[in-house]
Amino acid sequence: MNQTPTAFTSGATADAPRSDRPGLLAALAANLRAIRYTVDGVADFLGESAYAALGRDQLIPALLVTERHTGAGQPGASALSVIVRLWLLAVPQAASDVDAALPDVGARGLAELGLVTLDGEAVAAKADLRPYGWDANADGTGGAELWVASDLAAHQQPGVLRHDHVLGIGQASTTLVQTTIRHHTKRALDLGTGCGIQTFHLLHHCEHVTATDISERALAFTRFNLLLNASELGLDPADLEARVSLRLGSLLEPVAGETFGLVVSNPPFVITPRSSGESAADQFTYRDGGLPGDDIVSSLVTSLATVLEPGGTAQMLGNWEIASGSEWQDRPTSWLEGSGLDVWFIQREQVGPEQYAETWLQDASEGRDRAHYQDAYAAYLDDFASRGVEGIGFGMIWLRRPSGGEEVLKRFEEIIYPVEQPIGPHLGAAVDRADWVARNNLAEAHLLVADDVTEERHQRPGAEHPGVILLRQGAGLRRTNLLSAELAGFVSTCDGELSVGQIITALEVLLGGGADFDADAFREGLFNDVRNLVRDGFLLPDGQVPGQEVPGHEVPGHEVPA
Repeated sequence: MNQTPTAFTSGATADAPRSDRPGLLAALAANLRAIRYTVDGVADFLGESAYAALGRDQLIPALLVTERHTGAGQPGASALSVIVRLWLLAVPQAASDVDAALPDVGARGLAELGLVTLDGEAVAAKADLRPYGWDANADGTGGAELWVASDLAAHQQPGVLRHDHVLGIGQASTTLVQTTIRHHTKRALDLGTGCGIQTFHLLHHCEHVTATDISERALAFTRFNLLLNASELGLDPADLEARVSLRLGSLLEPVAGETFGLVVSNPPFVITPRSSGESAADQFTYRDGGLPGDDIVSSLVTSLATVLEPGGTAQMLGNWEIASGSEWQDRPTSWLEGSGLDVWFIQREQVGPEQYAETWLQDASEGRDRAHYQDAYAAYLDDFASRGVEGIGFGMIWLRRPSGGEEVLKRFEEIIYPVEQPIGPHLGAAVDRADWVARNNLAEAHLLVADDVTEERHQRPGAEHPGVILLRQGAGLRRTNLLSAELAGFVSTCDGELSVGQIITALEVLLGGGADFDADAFREGLFNDVRNLVRDGFLLPDGQVPGQEVPGHEVPGHEVPA
């Protein structure tokens, strides 16, 4: 029996910003906008070099810039300097300066909202609050200027992070933003919402979003962020549920029995050692799933079909273990055998157990205690060794529940070089092309070479023919394809005049005729190669270029660097 989902509506959660003060929230948004505490405003104020240093967690250049402006007789610049120092640099400020910078809220209002602490005249950041947004389209529509509250990051506070730390805008969250294929959807699910980044973007192309998390503090931060940015996100503060439902619970439990057209998730996929007697309070909820190995990702992948409507898709990030002597795709493949889902895994990185341990120990500032660091490092290595793991992969996962017919896409590939960002529209176009190939008779198609494709030939000096012919993409996934002589000849003929079948027949006549020539194998091999070039976007059907466009949301999010 499905349990009734636990809706999260609290505006006052311990150690989290309060969202039950609508007047203060509206005043804060107006004051922040008035002093240009926005992505562009902060970048212009700090200057290119100091702003870039902030993106590398180097605070000194920004500290020097703000020191020059604080109290310098420039009211606008001084106000912005005070707020940048308070939240981005975590430097306590005088209450009188905060009152002057944010006159409608003041230091006491910020304290009431749970964003700062007051100690006499000293105002210190209790949470991080930074600008976030994305650019408008060419016609001026679709942009957003927002603010995101989260816990202070490791470089803003001493000691190890609290275990229920609410992560801000990080590399993983922006990667998922850039990866998501944007299309109009009635109901979307943000699984493991954290501070709400994915929900912000979903609200621009989905009618309703359900956002879940196992952490009450995370949902409290999300609720605060939604209501602080209500006007920009098109929300009615008095009726948040009309467009956003916040649910408390683990994984898919809060939405059991429901289905969605789109699911996005940046789950707590980090593989961390488990110890006997360990409780949830001993884990970092923003990254640790509480299950051994990569079971948190595998359990999600194998169960997401239950919440996808026919034709619905899911996109997530994840880690997977690579056992000694196996290929990276072996484990992800095993999760989906017999699932009936369309599947696309792209491995973006692979590291060894040592590098993995170093990354995540540093992430939580666990290197500040040498004895603890040594014990934790050893625990990581012992944990991986117990399962024979020699590598850990990271990447992007796309799943779809077919609306009818057979599976169209089963793809596992490694792409470790830089790709165009945002990559989501290009992934959407690739899915459209796979669907097109499945629905149409390729032999009758008339193809054109995509505009971003170039050919590269290599040959020895004096050689009559090139030894290597490469086809390269300049956009999207920027693939390179090694061509045979016959495939190169096919591509050179794709100007839309002749059909695929006509070109292959002409090449068969031109290149065949020998005693050992197998016409059937030639045609079948060339058809398969052409089919792959269409799927990968090197060749496109004339008059129909499959793609993915979402008016009003075509640029990835960006933020003031953490």
